Amino acid sequence: MDLIKSMMVAASGLKAQSGRMRIIAENIANAESTGNTPGADPYRRKIVTFEDTLDRQMGVDKVTLGRPETDKSDFKLKYMPDHPAANGDGYVKFPNVNGMVEAMDMREAQRSYEANLNIIQASRRMISQTIDILRG
Repeated sequence: MDLIKSMMVAASGLKAQSGRMRIIAENIANAESTGNTPGADPYRRKIVTFEDTLDRQMGVDKVTLGRPETDKSDFKLKYMPDHPAANGDGYVKFPNVNGMVEAMDMREAQRSYEANLNIIQASRRMISQTIDILRG
C-alpha cells in the first residue's frame, strides 16, 4: 500500500508543478505589458506558493498550489515620452518581471515535475513486478 501512497504524493506534486509552470508562463507572457493610461500600473509579477494538505483517508501529506501572491518589488521605468502610458515626466512603468528569473523558475519546476513523474513510473513498475511474482 505504501507504493500507492507514494504515487498519490507524486501525483499531487505533478499537479502543483503544472500550476507553477502556468503561473510562470503568465509572468513571461506579460513581461512587456504596460498600463493603458498615463501613469497606470502594468502587470505585477505573481509568485507561486505551495500548501501542505493532509489526505486523512490515505494518511499522507500532499502538496497543493496555494493562492499566488504578487511581487511587491518596484516596476521598471523607461523613458518613452510618446508612449500612451507615459507619466508626466515621460516615464513608462513596465512589469517587475525578470525573464532570466522566470526561465530559471520554469526549469526548476520542469525538473520537479519530471522527478514526480519518475516516482510514479517507478512505483507502477514495482507494483507490476509484485503482481508478476504473485502470479508465478
